[in-house]
Amino acid sequence: MNFSITHIDTACVLININGYKILTDPTLNKKDGWLPQYVTSPLAFSKKYIDAALTPAEIGKVDLVLLSHDHHKDNLDKTGREFIKNVPLVLSTTAAVHRLKDTKTIGLENWEEYSIKDERVKGLKITAIPAQHTNIKRLDKMMGKVLGFTIEWENQEKGCMYISGDTVLFEGVYELAKRKKVDVAILHLGAGAFPYLKKNLRVTMNGEEAIKTTQLLQANTVIPIHYEGWWHFRQSVASLLHEIKNSNVSDKFIWLKSGIDTRIVS
Repeated sequence: MNFSITHIDTACVLININGYKILTDPTLNKKDGWLPQYVTSPLAFSKKYIDAALTPAEIGKVDLVLLSHDHHKDNLDKTGREFIKNVPLVLSTTAAVHRLKDTKTIGLENWEEYSIKDERVKGLKITAIPAQHTNIKRLDKMMGKVLGFTIEWENQEKGCMYISGDTVLFEGVYELAKRKKVDVAILHLGAGAFPYLKKNLRVTMNGEEAIKTTQLLQANTVIPIHYEGWWHFRQSVASLLHEIKNSNVSDKFIWLKSGIDTRIVS
């Protein structure tokens, strides 16, 4: 099975499995000018300072979009919204269906499975994995519903692929470790935070949680994404690299170069 991944921007990656193309969390805008594009309230804002590595034309046609959530612009921006209008299938939250009425979006509940028939990838199945978009559990509803996903297909001997979505390490990830064998884990990192809203609030994993998640899932390959390019990513790249390099799972991590198609041995 030919299997490769191209990082495009933030949590946006292009996964190519035998010619079947899956795009995650389409953020395809260029970097911000003077004004920030991420504004959810007068107190929740951020600026993007890195361009997407590929344009929609360079990405071309895709078969499926896995959208962890649609309501934050570092996971689905204006250009991404336009792009998914022409995608034959988008899997996301049930709440996203109501907001993306001009797309072919299907909403999934936690642990719900969706099977896809395609000769290129036999037995292709997507499962919606719970995510918690804050380390302060009582604020989870305020942050809005988010999903992770697993991707499975026939003869996947080492286990499935897991895409975390914007989440912290919480009981849902522990449940995943009980339910599924994970070979490749794509983790959203960056320690996203708005410290001026609430002290110690964090909305994505940091390096420490990435290490713990790798150990918990016993993943063979870990691909970090969503850790640079926005102001609200509070853990520096240097700090993240230092933590991972000095851990006992550093050999499992693959650091993608944006825009470059990287073959994954699975």
